[in-house]
Amino acid sequence: MSLDNRPVYTGGCQCGAVRFRVEGALGDASVCHCRMCQKASGNFYLPLVSVRGAKLDWTRGEPKRFRSSNVAWRGFCADCGTPLTFEAPDGIALAIAAFDAPQEIAPTIQWGTEAKLPYVDHIHDLPGEDTMADISSASYLADLVSYQHPDHDTEQWPREERS
Repeated sequence: MSLDNRPVYTGGCQCGAVRFRVEGALGDASVCHCRMCQKASGNFYLPLVSVRGAKLDWTRGEPKRFRSSNVAWRGFCADCGTPLTFEAPDGIALAIAAFDAPQEIAPTIQWGTEAKLPYVDHIHDLPGEDTMADISSASYLADLVSYQHPDHDTEQWPREERS
């Protein structure tokens, strides 16, 4: 919470070159299955939340933008490619997974269901394993060092140069 008791959310891209802060209530959270959102996210669908009624500040860097249609722009990190925004005449929506605490933002509606991939509704039926469960066949996991930005703001990033 901020000093005036308005909620505060932070987030950013995978590499940390772009960070944001949202102060105020978030709008509608949704999942969009339209083909444009599939392509923009490189995924089955794109979870987004409107920040139309809140104050959005870019606290480190800014997204590069691609004009995906005559009415919309898509913002992403130019360094790592993380999808960050959907920008339309009625406001900006941020990618839910780009928030530091995405578990706090649950979608309440699905859009673009005409392009919904037929197997998406059955993904929860697939067996699930933790990342490290595959360590015997993917031995590189034992030595994995993540260069991903942590899920909180940092004074400087990267902390040190990597070779």
